[in-house]
Amino acid sequence: MDTENKVVNEYGADQIRECKGLEHIRLRPGMYIRNTDAYGLHHLVKETVDNSIDEALAGYCDTITVTILADGSCSIRDNGRGIPTGMREEGISTVELVMTHPNAGGKFGGGGYEISSGLHGVGLKAVNALSETASVDVYQNGKHYRQEYKIGVPQTELLVLEDSNETGTRVTFKPDPTIFSTVDFSYETIKGMLRDFAFLNTGVRLVLTDERGGNVRTEEMYSEGGIKEYVEVLNRNKEVLTSEPVYFKKKYGKETIEIAFQYNDGYNEQILAFANNVNNVEGGTHLDGFKASLTKIINDAGKRLNLLKNDDDKLSGEDVREGITAVISVKLVNPQFEGQTKTKLGNADIRTLVTKAMNEEFASSLEENPSFAKELIYKCLTAKKAREAARKAREATRKSVFESTALPGKLADCSSKDPELCEIYIVEGDSAGGTAKQGRDRRFQAILPLRGKILNVEKTRINRVLENEEIKAMITAFGGGMLDDFDITKIRYDRVICMTDADVDGSHIRILLLTFFYRYMRPLIEEGHVYIAQPPLYKISKGKQEHYFYTEEDKEAFLQENEKWDIQRYKGLGEMDKDQLWETTMNPETRTLRRVTIKDAVEADAQFTILMGEQPELRRKFIEENAKYANAELDV
Repeated sequence: MDTENKVVNEYGADQIRECKGLEHIRLRPGMYIRNTDAYGLHHLVKETVDNSIDEALAGYCDTITVTILADGSCSIRDNGRGIPTGMREEGISTVELVMTHPNAGGKFGGGGYEISSGLHGVGLKAVNALSETASVDVYQNGKHYRQEYKIGVPQTELLVLEDSNETGTRVTFKPDPTIFSTVDFSYETIKGMLRDFAFLNTGVRLVLTDERGGNVRTEEMYSEGGIKEYVEVLNRNKEVLTSEPVYFKKKYGKETIEIAFQYNDGYNEQILAFANNVNNVEGGTHLDGFKASLTKIINDAGKRLNLLKNDDDKLSGEDVREGITAVISVKLVNPQFEGQTKTKLGNADIRTLVTKAMNEEFASSLEENPSFAKELIYKCLTAKKAREAARKAREATRKSVFESTALPGKLADCSSKDPELCEIYIVEGDSAGGTAKQGRDRRFQAILPLRGKILNVEKTRINRVLENEEIKAMITAFGGGMLDDFDITKIRYDRVICMTDADVDGSHIRILLLTFFYRYMRPLIEEGHVYIAQPPLYKISKGKQEHYFYTEEDKEAFLQENEKWDIQRYKGLGEMDKDQLWETTMNPETRTLRRVTIKDAVEADAQFTILMGEQPELRRKFIEENAKYANAELDV
């Protein structure tokens, strides 16, 4: 044994510590909400709304209101039965028990709920523990009850306030800034969350209000069409194979399987899987059952129609899922999720039930509609040919792109080999690339200049994508691979920074890059590794005094108070010298970077389809509707 490096601290009974109350949640928040950045912050909202949705599933609630208050706190109100207010043997109210005692709740088989998303009795406790202040208002028994908390600790007993004929619960909380890296709620993120709930729970009205900034805005989400309507919305900007989605809902005992899907003419698949209203982003048994049965059913139909004559014609899962948009929603009594954040479903019997439902409904549909079956199989065969071409292209380029240790010749790499310290600038053109190479800090900043506009991957199959030299250079430089081969742990740079000109062409190149990242390296965006550099639009100078401005508004405000200054409009990065580029755009002490996030993957997918897809009329409509938001001065 190496005694030189042995820990010298004593390890005995005194070193064993028991966390009391909600202390463990505050010490290890990631165990309960995954992380303490924007995702974890909004997970608090979701945990609270989940409880209201469970009331809706039980048949006692039809309206849920989420309000972002002016002080930055969030309030969730439902018209359900309300948290029980009776006293417990422990000498506290049931409300206090639910808010402060881990593993206490109504989801443990006590008869309060048959179907629910909550399993562990932790959700509201995590919200309370991780909040600077919180309060619960309960309306039941003709009374209004209230209890307040600070950092999870009750400040009062459960108080009985005025008489009230209302029913339901309101939970209000202000996240603790010492726990979270941000406590700024995103309206769009919460809106996307509530939209999912509306589609998954027909007849439930969800209202979102934002009272911040003095301009109150409110939106209502409500759906009668459910997940069928959801699929139609997801496909609203795409050419579809059939006018209506395939849809069915089957009940087997207490378990319900509901599936809707529709094919479009795109090359990507989009499948959303939910269990008891929880979005299982990592899939699980319900998704596995859907994929396997879809592949088998289409192959069986192809053989029956004599379109797939031998084993060489057999379609793969990738072939049959190209262009599919699907929503899978299962409701079950005892869901088995992986972890508190419930990203993956593990119930083995659900796979069997999904397969059974697909055989009973979709297989029968293909038998009854041979013309649709043939059209679908021909589409899958086209996808198969493209996949085989892509495989050949991938094999041809694997040695030079995926397996080669040689970096692209145009890459000016940094000297550090620690990915966490390194960043790479993607720059348009050799001129800007040359300036960036001269102005950078070569210890941790790499420069990769691209020639012109990269390929629009939204309109291109993978075999052509892999043949593109600019894309191959990025794949090689980043080091993480692409698509299913992508490994976030192997990337060579912690920050990938798009640095393009502040004009229309620069914006176009930037969105082409983001489209490529979104479709082929999505974890780069999901894990927060993609940034947009913000070069200045103007330099205003007088003598030796210089000021840089990044917006039209800031420039105009300055000029209103300061006259007779010289104005230089930067139309390209190449117009700056190396010192100016370093100081304004590349120096970590003075630059402005905007991190690219997927706050709402569904809306991101829709926007990429509009801006980069095959239908120019959609782009034209988007430009007409959004031109008023553009800067007053555009380069044309």
